[in-house]
Amino acid sequence: MDDHLLGWLKTLDEERLTHVLANRPDAIAPPWPRRLDTLAQRLGNGFALMAVMRGLPLPCLEVAQAALSLGDRVSLETLAHFMGVPEAEVAPWIDRLFDHALAWPDDEGRIRVADGVSRWWTAPCGLGEPLSHYLNSWTVSADALRALARALGLPHGPKRRTVARVTEVLSDPRRVTAMVERAPSGTERLLEEFAWDGPIRDVDGGRFVMPGTPEKWVADHGLLFRPSWNVAEMPREVALALRGPDYHPPFTPRPPDLATVPVDPETVDHLMTLAAPHVVERCAAMLENTAKVPLPLLKAGGIGVREIRRLAKDTGCDEDETRLLLEICAVARLLAWDESAGGLVPTEKFDRWRLDDAAARLRVLLAAWWRMERSSLRRIDGKYGTVLGDDPAGAAVGRARRAVLGVLARLPASTACTDRAGLVRSAHWHAPLLEQSLLAECAPAVLEEARMLGLVAGDTITDLGRALAALDAWAGDENDDSTPAVEHDPVLAECSTRALASVRRSALFGADLTAVVTGPPSTELAELLDRTAERESRGAASVWRFTPASVRRAMDAGYGADALLADLAEVGTVPQPLDYLVHDVARRHGEVTVTTVACIVQASDPVLLAEIAGHRRLGRLGLRLLAPTVLASAMPADRTLAALRENGYAPVPIEDTGEITIRRARIEEPQNGRLILLPGGRVAELEQSYPLLEPPPDPHEHARRLLAAEDDAAHQQGRTWAVIGRMATRLPTAQQSLLGFVVDRGVRAAITLTDGLTATISHGELRSGVLDAWCEEAGDYLEFPLADIVEVRGNYA
Repeated sequence: MDDHLLGWLKTLDEERLTHVLANRPDAIAPPWPRRLDTLAQRLGNGFALMAVMRGLPLPCLEVAQAALSLGDRVSLETLAHFMGVPEAEVAPWIDRLFDHALAWPDDEGRIRVADGVSRWWTAPCGLGEPLSHYLNSWTVSADALRALARALGLPHGPKRRTVARVTEVLSDPRRVTAMVERAPSGTERLLEEFAWDGPIRDVDGGRFVMPGTPEKWVADHGLLFRPSWNVAEMPREVALALRGPDYHPPFTPRPPDLATVPVDPETVDHLMTLAAPHVVERCAAMLENTAKVPLPLLKAGGIGVREIRRLAKDTGCDEDETRLLLEICAVARLLAWDESAGGLVPTEKFDRWRLDDAAARLRVLLAAWWRMERSSLRRIDGKYGTVLGDDPAGAAVGRARRAVLGVLARLPASTACTDRAGLVRSAHWHAPLLEQSLLAECAPAVLEEARMLGLVAGDTITDLGRALAALDAWAGDENDDSTPAVEHDPVLAECSTRALASVRRSALFGADLTAVVTGPPSTELAELLDRTAERESRGAASVWRFTPASVRRAMDAGYGADALLADLAEVGTVPQPLDYLVHDVARRHGEVTVTTVACIVQASDPVLLAEIAGHRRLGRLGLRLLAPTVLASAMPADRTLAALRENGYAPVPIEDTGEITIRRARIEEPQNGRLILLPGGRVAELEQSYPLLEPPPDPHEHARRLLAAEDDAAHQQGRTWAVIGRMATRLPTAQQSLLGFVVDRGVRAAITLTDGLTATISHGELRSGVLDAWCEEAGDYLEFPLADIVEVRGNYA
């Protein structure tokens, strides 16, 4: 824990502490801290600081680097002078660093950057360690320090004074310039390389001990230091002196200009209401297909191109859409690996998902895309990556997605971006820790994926996309299976409901045996029509056509004529021709039966059987008339069934018992996947239920609570052991001590109560004879009577 950070937190008022908590949701994530020292520990965590820095724009990081370059503590005036801009331009970005607890003012008003930031940035602005790091090192002996002072023309004295004098000389640009002018030829070029392209470079160690070389001269005069034989480093003060007084670190307070054009908002809304229902409908169709035909994986991991094309053809999606939906379904845990099936099949979560309303289903898909760490449509060297394969860029792809969509969300409403290169530059300004080359690769893919999901329409962000972009801080990790907060955001819920408000739940049936849906069909309507008719077109209006083959397919799946007509009547008025078609197919359905000899064809009508036996196109079946109503086929039952159906007949299979077999789609009794795919081809067991934790507290209320708790702590200092010793009488002394650490240091422990219940607790507080601590099983703070605790065990996992 950083004591300086804790000292600053204690000086904050309620309003400023609220700003810090609001900007650092990681600091009040469960278990939310209830003391300022615990909060300081959270805020100073190095990994948390890096995650915060990824969400800050370029000027914040430029200011932080400049402050680190000048040392641990620097005044605002000195920092502004170093950056070559007025204080008023730097102050807002410094305040932003303060609000994120990446920096804070000390007692004298100077800026102190968090230790975690300095550990991540070992060479801010391309500068190395300060001179004191080298001069005070154990590797620099007293004799070496005297030799350095002598080379610089300084008098010998105590070590501290000598170090100060050497630092003063090597930090002065005029003295360093004058010194370099007297150096051997080639010294200036050597120093320029270190000053601008350093601070650490590989060198030829032999030249540093060879008299007369530039390398030996710069080492003798303290301009370079060698931590090892073939590596040299330039101190920070020397590099700044060589860069000269006119050097200022880069500072870009305004984002790049972005070319835009106005667009019609009604058109944008219309495109959103077309795309959003389509995604839900096609996703359901694709998952139902995988329930019937599991998706195998390649030996190297991922799904092969042949399977992608097959699935796209079966479901009516294009290949790009199929790639995207497969990735999304895997991240949403709707699709997982099943050992017995030998492929990817729907999970139990899919069974629950398909029963939700359409808006909830859409939000599950959007939340999965938002945290997905792969890009389905990103091209590398002109080629797509393997679907569900390993992506070396990993989480950076997800951050690039959120950065690109975030730029569009910052544009005024009803405005389209017309400059893809400018979009990449602007995204890099808002997310400077991402490589610009990665952003350039991902941006076209992000826009195309967002268009398919209804988040973008013609390079204009939709209301649905704007609501999702506002949830950047809650994106989460791809492998975090807890229910994402994104799915339950009220603004996103409202937008998703509106995006699906125009779905059609009825169809217009025509006398020409067509069904027309004038708008995006609901998932249920599309599933019904896909089962019973052939889809001919999709778009602003979708058209299905009923044929004998499509109706027979529905009956093969278990439909009867009356049940089929009843379902169709619920979504529209069934015309007489369609009624006739269904009853005619039903009358002929089962008229011919097929069994396995290899195999037998039977019919009650001898004339019909004779017609089949003489059919020229069925010659490959090798049909032989065994009796007036029995034919023998040389082909297996499945191939005989297929051939008869291809030629206009409507046979049904029967078992050896003589009973008709209706083969239902496997989606009725799905095989549920149990293993989820992780990056790198690894798999992990899929948890089937996720407990919902209590939401984190309101930042303003929690700030008030923290400040009040700090006042109480001052009065209760040292009482922990006395209270536990007096109240927790069932515990031995060692376990009482461990319970005291749960209170004073927030450590994790397992306790057992008198009734046999156990709990894993941490972050405890004592009040009125009870221990108020975070319970991991409950996901909330609970009260445990001290007198009822019979055992305390360490739990450090």
